[in-house]
Amino acid sequence: MALIFAMALLGQLASPSSWPTSWPQRAPFLGGGDQTVHAWQRYHVRYYSMTLLFIAFEMEMMFMYPWAVVFVAEGMKAMVEMGMFLAILSVGIVYGWREGIFRWQ
Repeated sequence: MALIFAMALLGQLASPSSWPTSWPQRAPFLGGGDQTVHAWQRYHVRYYSMTLLFIAFEMEMMFMYPWAVVFVAEGMKAMVEMGMFLAILSVGIVYGWREGIFRWQ
């Protein structure tokens, strides 16, 4: 009996007569603003460099969590490996800084 009631309720909710008919009700939520540009618009190249740095540091955090778990068991070897990993990331950050990707002009 409950299965029949649930199916009838789902059928009523899924029927086209219950769908919104006006455009403001059917439009996707965009944070309260109207869509003024197409989704495939071009972005400035500075966003790509910042995105690459963001991804690099996200990957750093992804590797540091398991490292923190095995650090006690591995000892100094794990510390040296993480130091080398952070040094490589630091070189990337310094290079980006020298190239001026943090300046928003």
